[in-house]
Amino acid sequence: MSLFEERSAQMFPRLGEAQVARIAAHATRRRVHTGDVLFHEGEVNRHFFVVLAGSVAVVQRGGDGERPIVVHEAMQFTGEFDMLTGRPTIHRGQVVSDGEVLALDHAQFRNLVLADSELSDVIMRAFILRRMALLEQSWGGIVLVGSRFSADTLRLKEFLRRNGEPYSSLDVEHDPGVQVLLDRFHVSVTDVPVIVCGGDKVLRNPSNEALADCLGWTTSIDEVRVRDLVVVGAGPAGLAAAVMAASEGLDTLVIEGNAPGGQAGSSSKIENYLGFPTGISGEALAGRGVTQAEKFGAEIAIPRHAEKLDCARRPYAIHVRGHGTVRARAVIIASGVSYRKLALPDLPRFEGVGIYYAATAVEARVCGDEEVAVIGGGNSAGQAAVYLSGSARHVHVLVRAGGLAESMSRYLVRRIEETPNITLHVRTEMEALEGDGHLERVRWRQRDGAAEEHGIRHVFTMTGATPHTDWLRGCIALDAKGFVKTGPELSPDERDAFPRPNGRPPHLLETSRPGVFAVGDVRAGSVKRVASAVGEGSVCIQLVHRCLQE
Repeated sequence: MSLFEERSAQMFPRLGEAQVARIAAHATRRRVHTGDVLFHEGEVNRHFFVVLAGSVAVVQRGGDGERPIVVHEAMQFTGEFDMLTGRPTIHRGQVVSDGEVLALDHAQFRNLVLADSELSDVIMRAFILRRMALLEQSWGGIVLVGSRFSADTLRLKEFLRRNGEPYSSLDVEHDPGVQVLLDRFHVSVTDVPVIVCGGDKVLRNPSNEALADCLGWTTSIDEVRVRDLVVVGAGPAGLAAAVMAASEGLDTLVIEGNAPGGQAGSSSKIENYLGFPTGISGEALAGRGVTQAEKFGAEIAIPRHAEKLDCARRPYAIHVRGHGTVRARAVIIASGVSYRKLALPDLPRFEGVGIYYAATAVEARVCGDEEVAVIGGGNSAGQAAVYLSGSARHVHVLVRAGGLAESMSRYLVRRIEETPNITLHVRTEMEALEGDGHLERVRWRQRDGAAEEHGIRHVFTMTGATPHTDWLRGCIALDAKGFVKTGPELSPDERDAFPRPNGRPPHLLETSRPGVFAVGDVRAGSVKRVASAVGEGSVCIQLVHRCLQE
Protein backbone atom coordinates (compact mmCIF):
# COMPACT_ATOMS: atom_id res chain seq x y z
CA MET A 1 0.00 0.00 0.00
CA SER A 2 1.43 3.37 -1.02
CA LEU A 3 1.63 6.33 1.31
CA PHE A 4 -1.08 8.00 -0.78
CA GLU A 5 -3.45 5.17 0.15
CA GLU A 6 -2.22 4.51 3.68
CA ARG A 7 -2.33 8.07 5.05
CA SER A 8 -4.67 9.84 2.66
CA ALA A 9 -6.82 11.33 5.44
CA GLN A 10 -3.80 13.12 6.97
CA MET A 11 -2.31 14.00 3.61
CA PHE A 12 -5.51 15.54 2.24
CA PRO A 13 -7.59 16.45 5.31
CA ARG A 14 -10.94 18.20 5.17
CA LEU A 15 -10.95 21.28 7.38
CA GLY A 16 -13.77 22.02 9.80
CA GLU A 17 -15.99 25.07 9.48
CA ALA A 18 -14.30 26.80 12.42
CA GLN A 19 -10.87 26.23 10.91
CA VAL A 20 -11.96 27.61 7.53
CA ALA A 21 -13.51 30.64 9.26
CA ARG A 22 -10.17 31.44 10.93
CA ILE A 23 -8.41 31.26 7.56
CA ALA A 24 -11.13 33.35 5.89
CA ALA A 25 -10.50 36.19 8.33
CA HIS A 26 -7.11 36.79 6.67
CA ALA A 27 -7.79 35.55 3.13
CA THR A 28 -9.21 36.83 -0.14
CA ARG A 29 -12.36 35.10 -1.37
CA ARG A 30 -12.24 34.37 -5.09
CA ARG A 31 -14.63 32.89 -7.66
CA VAL A 32 -12.93 30.39 -9.99
CA HIS A 33 -13.97 28.73 -13.23
CA THR A 34 -13.10 25.52 -15.01
CA GLY A 35 -9.70 25.85 -16.67
CA ASP A 36 -8.40 28.60 -14.40
CA VAL A 37 -4.78 28.01 -13.34
CA LEU A 38 -4.19 28.83 -9.67
CA PHE A 39 -0.45 28.18 -9.73
CA HIS A 40 2.11 27.18 -12.35
CA GLU A 41 5.11 24.88 -12.37
CA GLY A 42 8.19 26.86 -11.46
CA GLU A 43 6.26 29.44 -9.44
CA VAL A 44 8.01 30.62 -6.27
CA ASN A 45 6.20 31.64 -3.09
CA ARG A 46 2.82 30.73 -4.55
CA HIS A 47 -0.52 31.34 -2.86
CA PHE A 48 -2.14 28.93 -0.44
CA PHE A 49 -5.69 28.00 -1.45
CA VAL A 50 -8.61 26.50 0.45
CA VAL A 51 -11.37 25.12 -1.78
CA LEU A 52 -14.81 26.27 -0.64
CA ALA A 53 -16.75 24.92 -3.62
CA GLY A 54 -15.84 23.17 -6.85
CA SER A 55 -12.57 21.27 -7.27
CA VAL A 56 -8.92 21.88 -8.11
CA ALA A 57 -6.65 19.30 -9.75
CA VAL A 58 -2.92 19.17 -9.08
CA VAL A 59 -1.06 17.83 -12.12
CA GLN A 60 2.53 17.30 -13.13
CA ARG A 61 4.01 17.57 -16.57
CA GLY A 62 5.99 14.57 -17.79
CA GLY A 63 7.61 13.29 -20.95
CA ASP A 64 4.48 11.32 -21.80
CA GLY A 65 1.99 14.08 -21.01
CA GLU A 66 0.43 15.23 -17.78
CA ARG A 67 0.14 13.09 -14.68
CA PRO A 68 -2.73 13.77 -12.24
CA ILE A 69 -1.57 13.84 -8.62
CA VAL A 70 -4.74 14.65 -6.66
CA VAL A 71 -8.03 16.53 -6.89
CA HIS A 72 -8.79 18.87 -3.99
CA GLU A 73 -12.48 19.25 -3.18
CA ALA A 74 -14.50 21.41 -0.78
CA MET A 75 -12.76 22.15 2.58
CA GLN A 76 -9.37 20.86 1.36
CA PHE A 77 -6.24 22.92 0.74
CA THR A 78 -3.43 23.08 -1.79
CA GLY A 79 0.32 23.21 -1.25
CA GLU A 80 3.23 21.11 -0.04
CA PHE A 81 6.83 21.33 1.10
CA ASP A 82 7.91 24.01 -1.41
CA MET A 83 5.68 26.60 0.29
CA LEU A 84 8.03 26.54 3.28
CA THR A 85 11.36 26.24 1.48
CA GLY A 86 10.71 28.92 -1.12
CA ARG A 87 11.70 26.50 -3.87
CA PRO A 88 9.79 26.54 -7.19
CA THR A 89 6.70 24.34 -7.26
CA ILE A 90 6.94 21.21 -9.39
CA HIS A 91 3.16 21.03 -10.08
CA ARG A 92 0.34 23.01 -11.64
CA GLY A 93 -2.97 23.67 -9.90
CA GLN A 94 -5.96 23.95 -12.25
CA VAL A 95 -9.67 24.36 -11.56
CA VAL A 96 -11.68 21.40 -12.90
CA SER A 97 -15.13 22.55 -11.82
CA ASP A 98 -16.51 26.02 -11.10
CA GLY A 99 -16.43 27.12 -7.49
CA GLU A 100 -14.89 29.40 -4.91
CA VAL A 101 -11.57 29.47 -3.04
CA LEU A 102 -9.85 31.32 -0.22
CA ALA A 103 -6.42 32.66 -1.17
CA LEU A 104 -3.54 33.61 1.13
CA ASP A 105 -0.35 35.13 -0.26
CA HIS A 106 2.99 33.79 0.95
CA ALA A 107 3.37 36.28 3.82
CA GLN A 108 -0.19 35.68 5.02
CA PHE A 109 0.37 31.92 4.87
CA ARG A 110 3.52 32.13 6.99
CA ASN A 111 1.72 34.26 9.55
CA LEU A 112 -1.06 31.67 9.67
CA VAL A 113 1.22 28.72 10.46
CA LEU A 114 3.04 30.74 13.11
CA ALA A 115 -0.03 32.18 14.81
CA ASP A 116 -2.54 29.30 14.69
CA SER A 117 -1.14 26.22 16.41
CA GLU A 118 -4.00 23.88 15.52
CA LEU A 119 -4.01 24.77 11.82
CA SER A 120 -0.22 24.71 11.75
CA ASP A 121 -0.23 21.09 12.95
CA VAL A 122 -2.73 20.03 10.30
CA ILE A 123 -1.01 21.87 7.45
CA MET A 124 2.56 20.91 8.38
CA ARG A 125 1.67 17.24 8.75
CA ALA A 126 -0.06 17.27 5.36
CA PHE A 127 2.85 19.04 3.66
CA ILE A 128 5.45 16.62 5.06
CA LEU A 129 3.39 13.57 4.07
CA ARG A 130 2.72 14.94 0.59
CA ARG A 131 6.43 15.40 -0.05
CA MET A 132 7.17 11.93 1.34
CA ALA A 133 4.58 10.46 -1.03
CA LEU A 134 6.09 12.29 -4.01
CA LEU A 135 9.50 10.86 -3.08
CA GLU A 136 8.03 7.38 -2.70
CA GLN A 137 6.35 7.54 -6.11
CA SER A 138 9.34 9.27 -7.81
CA TRP A 139 6.99 12.02 -8.95
CA GLY A 140 9.35 14.89 -9.54
CA GLY A 141 10.10 17.51 -12.14
CA ILE A 142 13.40 15.98 -13.28
CA VAL A 143 14.71 12.77 -14.82
CA LEU A 144 18.14 11.34 -14.00
CA VAL A 145 19.66 9.04 -16.61
CA GLY A 146 22.60 7.26 -15.05
CA SER A 147 24.56 4.09 -14.53
CA ARG A 148 25.17 1.93 -11.50
CA PHE A 149 28.84 1.95 -12.53
CA SER A 150 29.06 5.74 -12.25
CA ALA A 151 30.13 7.43 -9.01
CA ASP A 152 28.58 10.69 -10.20
CA THR A 153 25.23 8.99 -10.68
CA LEU A 154 25.29 7.96 -7.02
CA ARG A 155 26.38 11.48 -6.01
CA LEU A 156 23.45 13.10 -7.81
CA LYS A 157 20.95 10.56 -6.47
CA GLU A 158 22.13 11.14 -2.91
CA PHE A 159 22.03 14.90 -3.36
CA LEU A 160 18.46 14.85 -4.65
CA ARG A 161 17.18 12.32 -2.13
CA ARG A 162 18.75 13.94 0.92
CA ASN A 163 17.44 17.35 -0.14
CA GLY A 164 13.92 15.97 -0.47
CA GLU A 165 13.64 16.49 -4.23
CA PRO A 166 11.52 13.83 -5.98
CA TYR A 167 12.89 12.58 -9.29
CA SER A 168 12.56 9.67 -11.68
CA SER A 169 15.60 7.61 -12.62
CA LEU A 170 16.59 5.51 -15.63
CA ASP A 171 19.55 3.13 -15.78
CA VAL A 172 21.33 2.86 -19.11
CA GLU A 173 22.25 -0.78 -18.47
CA HIS A 174 18.81 -2.06 -17.55
CA ASP A 175 15.88 0.23 -18.41
CA PRO A 176 14.26 -0.44 -21.80
CA GLY A 177 13.56 2.64 -23.87
CA VAL A 178 16.34 4.73 -22.32
CA GLN A 179 17.96 5.12 -25.74
CA VAL A 180 14.81 6.83 -27.02
CA LEU A 181 15.16 9.47 -24.30
CA LEU A 182 18.88 9.91 -24.99
CA ASP A 183 18.22 10.35 -28.71
CA ARG A 184 15.44 12.83 -28.03
CA PHE A 185 17.83 15.11 -26.15
CA HIS A 186 20.86 14.41 -28.37
CA VAL A 187 23.03 12.89 -25.66
CA SER A 188 24.96 9.64 -25.62
CA VAL A 189 25.70 6.97 -23.05
CA THR A 190 29.16 8.48 -22.57
CA ASP A 191 27.51 11.66 -21.26
CA VAL A 192 25.82 9.98 -18.28
CA PRO A 193 24.83 10.92 -15.71
CA VAL A 194 22.43 13.21 -17.53
CA ILE A 195 19.76 15.35 -15.87
CA VAL A 196 16.65 16.44 -17.76
CA CYS A 197 15.46 19.44 -15.81
CA GLY A 198 12.19 21.29 -16.28
CA GLY A 199 11.15 19.00 -19.12
CA ASP A 200 13.59 20.33 -21.71
CA LYS A 201 16.88 21.52 -20.18
CA VAL A 202 19.71 18.96 -20.32
CA LEU A 203 22.65 18.89 -17.91
CA ARG A 204 25.58 16.55 -18.59
CA ASN A 205 27.14 15.32 -15.33
CA PRO A 206 26.37 18.57 -13.49
CA SER A 207 27.90 19.62 -10.20
CA ASN A 208 25.54 19.73 -7.24
CA GLU A 209 25.58 23.52 -7.49
CA ALA A 210 24.63 23.47 -11.19
CA LEU A 211 21.79 21.04 -10.51
CA ALA A 212 20.51 23.20 -7.65
CA ASP A 213 20.58 26.25 -9.91
CA CYS A 214 18.61 24.40 -12.59
CA LEU A 215 16.01 23.46 -9.98
CA GLY A 216 15.69 27.08 -8.90
CA TRP A 217 17.16 26.65 -5.43
CA THR A 218 19.57 29.54 -5.92
CA THR A 219 19.85 31.66 -2.80
CA SER A 220 21.56 34.97 -3.46
CA ILE A 221 23.93 36.28 -0.82
CA ASP A 222 23.19 39.81 0.35
CA GLU A 223 26.64 41.23 1.08
CA VAL A 224 25.27 44.40 2.69
CA ARG A 225 22.83 42.86 5.12
CA VAL A 226 24.21 42.01 8.57
CA ARG A 227 22.57 38.91 10.01
CA ASP A 228 22.10 38.35 13.72
CA LEU A 229 23.38 34.81 13.27
CA VAL A 230 24.93 32.67 10.55
CA VAL A 231 25.06 28.91 11.17
CA VAL A 232 27.57 27.00 9.05
CA GLY A 233 26.34 23.44 8.62
CA ALA A 234 22.86 21.90 8.67
CA GLY A 235 23.49 18.76 10.67
CA PRO A 236 21.47 18.05 13.82
CA ALA A 237 23.40 20.67 15.83
CA GLY A 238 23.11 23.36 13.16
CA LEU A 239 19.42 22.71 12.52
CA ALA A 240 18.64 22.75 16.25
CA ALA A 241 20.41 26.09 16.55
CA ALA A 242 18.51 27.46 13.54
CA VAL A 243 15.12 26.35 14.91
CA MET A 244 15.80 27.88 18.31
CA ALA A 245 17.29 31.12 16.93
CA ALA A 246 14.55 31.73 14.36
CA SER A 247 11.78 30.90 16.83
CA GLU A 248 13.22 33.56 19.15
CA GLY A 249 13.24 36.21 16.44
CA LEU A 250 16.90 36.22 15.38
CA ASP A 251 17.63 36.93 11.72
CA THR A 252 19.16 33.54 10.91
CA LEU A 253 20.90 32.14 7.84
CA VAL A 254 22.13 28.55 7.55
CA ILE A 255 24.86 27.74 5.01
CA GLU A 256 25.08 24.07 4.00
CA GLY A 257 27.44 22.67 1.39
CA ASN A 258 25.59 19.50 0.44
CA ALA A 259 22.43 18.35 2.21
CA PRO A 260 20.75 18.66 5.62
CA GLY A 261 21.51 16.12 8.31
CA GLY A 262 25.28 15.83 8.23
CA GLN A 263 26.53 12.32 9.00
CA ALA A 264 23.29 11.59 10.84
CA GLY A 265 21.37 12.33 7.65
CA SER A 266 22.91 9.26 6.04
CA SER A 267 21.79 6.92 8.82
CA SER A 268 19.10 4.40 7.92
CA LYS A 269 17.59 4.57 11.40
CA ILE A 270 18.26 6.41 14.67
CA GLU A 271 16.67 4.56 17.58
CA ASN A 272 18.21 6.16 20.68
CA TYR A 273 16.88 9.68 20.09
CA LEU A 274 14.27 10.81 22.62
CA GLY A 275 10.69 10.77 21.39
CA PHE A 276 11.03 8.20 18.59
CA PRO A 277 10.58 4.77 20.21
CA THR A 278 10.36 3.03 16.83
CA GLY A 279 13.26 5.03 15.42
CA ILE A 280 13.52 7.56 12.63
CA SER A 281 15.81 7.72 9.62
CA GLY A 282 18.44 10.43 9.58
CA GLU A 283 16.96 11.68 6.32
CA ALA A 284 13.49 12.08 7.85
CA LEU A 285 14.84 13.73 11.00
CA ALA A 286 16.84 16.22 8.95
CA GLY A 287 13.89 16.92 6.67
CA ARG A 288 11.66 17.70 9.62
CA GLY A 289 14.36 19.91 11.12
CA VAL A 290 14.61 21.93 7.91
CA THR A 291 10.82 22.29 7.74
CA GLN A 292 10.71 23.44 11.35
CA ALA A 293 13.51 25.98 10.91
CA GLU A 294 11.94 27.42 7.77
CA LYS A 295 8.54 27.54 9.42
CA PHE A 296 9.99 30.00 11.96
CA GLY A 297 11.67 32.06 9.24
CA ALA A 298 15.25 30.77 9.11
CA GLU A 299 16.78 30.90 5.63
CA ILE A 300 18.68 27.80 4.53
CA ALA A 301 21.08 28.13 1.59
CA ILE A 302 21.94 24.82 -0.14
CA PRO A 303 24.43 24.06 -1.62
CA ARG A 304 26.60 26.89 -0.41
CA HIS A 305 30.16 26.25 0.78
CA ALA A 306 31.84 28.34 3.47
CA GLU A 307 35.43 28.87 2.29
CA LYS A 308 36.83 31.19 4.95
CA LEU A 309 35.89 32.98 8.14
CA ASP A 310 37.20 36.54 8.12
CA CYS A 311 37.56 37.24 11.82
CA ALA A 312 39.77 40.32 11.68
CA ARG A 313 36.82 42.58 12.51
CA ARG A 314 33.19 42.45 13.58
CA PRO A 315 30.64 41.89 12.20
CA TYR A 316 32.36 38.70 11.05
CA ALA A 317 32.39 37.89 7.34
CA ILE A 318 32.04 34.39 5.89
CA HIS A 319 33.30 33.93 2.36
CA VAL A 320 30.92 31.68 0.40
CA ARG A 321 32.44 29.92 -2.60
CA GLY A 322 31.35 31.68 -5.77
CA HIS A 323 28.78 33.84 -3.97
CA GLY A 324 30.64 36.61 -2.17
CA THR A 325 30.47 37.12 1.59
CA VAL A 326 27.78 37.11 4.24
CA ARG A 327 28.16 39.17 7.41
CA ALA A 328 26.99 38.24 10.88
CA ARG A 329 27.05 39.57 14.40
CA ALA A 330 27.43 36.00 15.70
CA VAL A 331 28.52 32.75 14.07
CA ILE A 332 27.87 29.12 14.98
CA ILE A 333 30.28 26.57 13.53
CA ALA A 334 28.39 23.32 12.95
CA SER A 335 30.30 22.12 9.91
CA GLY A 336 30.59 18.55 11.18
CA VAL A 337 32.97 15.78 10.21
CA SER A 338 33.57 13.17 7.52
CA TYR A 339 34.48 9.54 8.01
CA ARG A 340 38.21 8.95 7.90
CA LYS A 341 39.28 7.35 4.62
CA LEU A 342 41.03 4.02 4.36
CA ALA A 343 44.79 4.30 3.83
CA LEU A 344 44.71 2.27 0.62
CA PRO A 345 46.24 3.50 -2.67
CA ASP A 346 43.33 2.34 -4.84
CA LEU A 347 40.63 3.90 -2.67
CA PRO A 348 39.89 6.97 -4.88
CA ARG A 349 39.21 4.75 -7.91
CA PHE A 350 36.37 2.96 -6.16
CA GLU A 351 34.67 5.77 -4.22
CA GLY A 352 31.05 5.75 -5.32
CA VAL A 353 31.53 2.55 -7.34
CA GLY A 354 32.06 0.08 -4.53
CA ILE A 355 33.22 2.24 -1.63
CA TYR A 356 30.46 4.14 0.18
CA TYR A 357 30.26 6.43 3.21
CA ALA A 358 26.51 6.16 3.78
CA ALA A 359 23.98 3.33 3.96
CA THR A 360 20.67 4.70 2.77
CA ALA A 361 18.04 3.31 0.42
CA VAL A 362 20.06 4.68 -2.52
CA GLU A 363 23.12 2.55 -1.68
CA ALA A 364 21.04 -0.46 -0.64
CA ARG A 365 19.42 -0.59 -4.08
CA VAL A 366 22.85 -0.56 -5.73
CA CYS A 367 24.00 -3.54 -3.65
CA GLY A 368 21.00 -5.78 -4.27
CA ASP A 369 21.26 -9.38 -3.08
CA GLU A 370 25.05 -9.43 -2.74
CA GLU A 371 27.65 -9.82 -0.02
CA VAL A 372 28.78 -6.52 1.48
CA ALA A 373 31.33 -5.38 4.06
CA VAL A 374 30.94 -2.70 6.72
CA ILE A 375 34.10 -1.26 8.29
CA GLY A 376 33.74 0.38 11.70
CA GLY A 377 32.72 -0.30 15.28
CA GLY A 378 30.57 2.73 16.09
CA ASN A 379 26.82 3.14 16.11
CA SER A 380 26.70 4.33 12.49
CA ALA A 381 28.47 1.19 11.32
CA GLY A 382 26.27 -1.01 13.49
CA GLN A 383 23.08 0.55 12.21
CA ALA A 384 24.33 0.24 8.63
CA ALA A 385 25.09 -3.45 9.10
CA VAL A 386 21.65 -4.18 10.55
CA TYR A 387 19.91 -2.18 7.81
CA LEU A 388 21.86 -3.79 4.98
CA SER A 389 21.23 -7.29 6.37
CA GLY A 390 17.61 -6.85 5.33
CA SER A 391 18.52 -6.84 1.63
CA ALA A 392 22.10 -8.08 1.27
CA ARG A 393 22.89 -11.78 1.08
CA HIS A 394 25.51 -11.47 3.80
CA VAL A 395 27.11 -8.62 5.76
CA HIS A 396 30.69 -8.77 7.05
CA VAL A 397 31.56 -6.30 9.82
CA LEU A 398 35.27 -5.54 10.19
CA VAL A 399 36.71 -3.91 13.33
CA ARG A 400 40.30 -3.43 14.47
CA ALA A 401 39.36 -3.85 18.15
CA GLY A 402 38.67 -7.09 19.93
CA GLY A 403 34.89 -6.48 20.00
CA LEU A 404 32.11 -3.94 19.83
CA ALA A 405 31.17 -3.42 23.46
CA GLU A 406 33.34 -0.34 24.05
CA SER A 407 32.29 1.60 20.94
CA MET A 408 28.72 0.57 20.07
CA SER A 409 25.40 0.77 21.90
CA ARG A 410 24.36 -2.52 23.45
CA TYR A 411 21.10 -2.82 21.50
CA LEU A 412 23.02 -2.73 18.21
CA VAL A 413 25.63 -5.20 19.45
CA ARG A 414 22.84 -7.66 20.31
CA ARG A 415 21.20 -7.25 16.92
CA ILE A 416 24.46 -7.94 15.15
CA GLU A 417 25.04 -11.01 17.32
CA GLU A 418 21.54 -12.33 16.66
CA THR A 419 21.29 -11.62 12.92
CA PRO A 420 22.24 -14.83 11.07
CA ASN A 421 23.54 -13.14 7.91
CA ILE A 422 25.95 -10.82 9.76
CA THR A 423 29.47 -12.01 10.60
CA LEU A 424 31.73 -10.00 12.89
CA HIS A 425 35.48 -10.06 12.14
CA VAL A 426 37.47 -8.68 15.09
CA ARG A 427 41.10 -7.47 14.99
CA THR A 428 40.71 -7.26 11.22
CA GLU A 429 41.75 -4.60 8.72
CA MET A 430 41.08 -4.10 5.02
CA GLU A 431 44.29 -4.66 3.10
CA ALA A 432 43.50 -4.29 -0.61
CA LEU A 433 40.81 -3.30 -3.11
CA GLU A 434 40.72 -4.66 -6.66
CA GLY A 435 38.58 -4.22 -9.73
CA ASP A 436 38.29 -2.78 -13.20
CA GLY A 437 36.04 0.29 -13.19
CA HIS A 438 34.02 -1.05 -10.25
CA LEU A 439 35.16 -2.75 -7.05
CA GLU A 440 35.21 -6.52 -7.63
CA ARG A 441 37.33 -8.05 -4.88
CA VAL A 442 38.68 -7.16 -1.44
CA ARG A 443 41.36 -8.60 0.79
CA TRP A 444 41.44 -8.30 4.55
CA ARG A 445 43.71 -9.69 7.21
CA GLN A 446 43.10 -10.62 10.82
CA ARG A 447 45.89 -9.57 13.14
CA ASP A 448 48.57 -12.31 13.21
CA GLY A 449 46.45 -14.28 10.73
CA ALA A 450 46.37 -15.14 7.06
CA ALA A 451 44.93 -12.78 4.46
CA GLU A 452 41.45 -13.58 3.11
CA GLU A 453 40.21 -12.63 -0.35
CA HIS A 454 36.49 -12.20 -1.02
CA GLY A 455 34.48 -11.39 -4.11
CA ILE A 456 32.80 -8.44 -2.44
CA ARG A 457 31.77 -5.49 -4.64
CA HIS A 458 30.37 -3.13 -1.98
CA VAL A 459 32.19 -1.82 1.09
CA PHE A 460 30.76 0.70 3.56
CA THR A 461 33.45 2.49 5.54
CA MET A 462 32.44 4.32 8.71
CA THR A 463 35.54 4.77 10.80
CA GLY A 464 36.92 7.75 12.67
CA ALA A 465 36.19 11.41 12.05
CA THR A 466 37.92 14.17 10.10
CA PRO A 467 36.57 17.63 11.04
CA HIS A 468 35.55 20.17 8.39
CA THR A 469 37.68 23.01 9.72
CA ASP A 470 40.11 23.91 6.95
CA TRP A 471 38.11 27.11 6.39
CA LEU A 472 38.82 28.18 9.99
CA ARG A 473 42.62 27.84 10.13
CA GLY A 474 44.44 30.96 11.23
CA CYS A 475 41.30 32.35 12.82
CA ILE A 476 39.98 29.93 15.46
CA ALA A 477 41.91 27.79 17.95
CA LEU A 478 41.89 24.11 16.91
CA ASP A 479 43.23 21.05 18.68
CA ALA A 480 45.93 18.77 17.28
CA LYS A 481 43.35 16.81 15.26
CA GLY A 482 41.69 19.91 13.81
CA PHE A 483 38.59 20.02 16.04
CA VAL A 484 37.38 23.39 17.32
CA LYS A 485 38.30 24.20 20.92
CA THR A 486 35.67 25.90 23.06
CA GLY A 487 35.21 27.10 26.65
CA PRO A 488 37.21 24.99 29.09
CA GLU A 489 39.12 23.30 26.23
CA LEU A 490 40.91 26.60 25.50
CA SER A 491 44.35 27.21 26.98
CA PRO A 492 44.97 30.39 29.03
CA ASP A 493 46.81 31.96 26.09
CA GLU A 494 43.96 31.10 23.71
CA ARG A 495 41.36 32.48 26.13
CA ASP A 496 43.24 35.75 26.54
CA ALA A 497 44.24 36.26 22.89
CA PHE A 498 41.03 38.11 22.00
CA PRO A 499 39.57 40.10 24.92
CA ARG A 500 35.89 39.87 25.71
CA PRO A 501 33.60 42.56 27.17
CA ASN A 502 34.20 43.12 30.90
CA GLY A 503 37.07 40.63 30.76
CA ARG A 504 34.66 37.69 30.96
CA PRO A 505 35.89 34.15 30.18
CA PRO A 506 34.64 32.35 27.06
CA HIS A 507 31.16 30.87 27.31
CA LEU A 508 30.82 27.08 27.44
CA LEU A 509 30.47 26.65 23.64
CA GLU A 510 32.35 29.80 22.61
CA THR A 511 35.57 29.54 20.61
CA SER A 512 38.72 31.59 21.00
CA ARG A 513 36.91 34.41 19.15
CA PRO A 514 34.13 36.24 21.01
CA GLY A 515 30.74 35.70 19.41
CA VAL A 516 31.88 32.63 17.45
CA PHE A 517 30.58 29.30 18.77
CA ALA A 518 31.03 25.64 17.85
CA VAL A 519 28.54 22.81 18.33
CA GLY A 520 28.18 19.17 17.40
CA ASP A 521 30.80 16.77 16.06
CA VAL A 522 33.17 19.53 14.89
CA ARG A 523 33.69 20.66 18.49
CA ALA A 524 36.60 19.20 20.44
CA GLY A 525 35.37 17.01 23.29
CA SER A 526 31.80 16.65 21.98
CA VAL A 527 29.81 13.46 22.46
CA LYS A 528 29.28 11.97 19.00
CA ARG A 529 25.53 11.39 19.33
CA VAL A 530 22.55 13.03 17.63
CA ALA A 531 20.85 13.89 20.93
CA SER A 532 23.89 15.69 22.33
CA ALA A 533 24.38 17.60 19.06
CA VAL A 534 20.77 18.79 19.14
CA GLY A 535 21.21 19.77 22.79
CA GLU A 536 24.36 21.78 22.06
CA GLY A 537 22.72 23.58 19.15
CA SER A 538 19.73 24.53 21.29
CA VAL A 539 21.72 25.62 24.37
CA CYS A 540 24.09 27.66 22.24
CA ILE A 541 21.37 30.17 21.30
CA GLN A 542 21.13 31.40 24.89
CA LEU A 543 24.86 32.13 24.76
CA VAL A 544 24.41 33.87 21.40
CA HIS A 545 21.78 36.15 22.98
CA ARG A 546 24.24 37.12 25.71
CA CYS A 547 26.89 38.06 23.13
CA LEU A 548 24.44 40.05 21.04
CA GLN A 549 23.47 42.05 24.12
CA GLU A 550 27.07 42.96 24.97
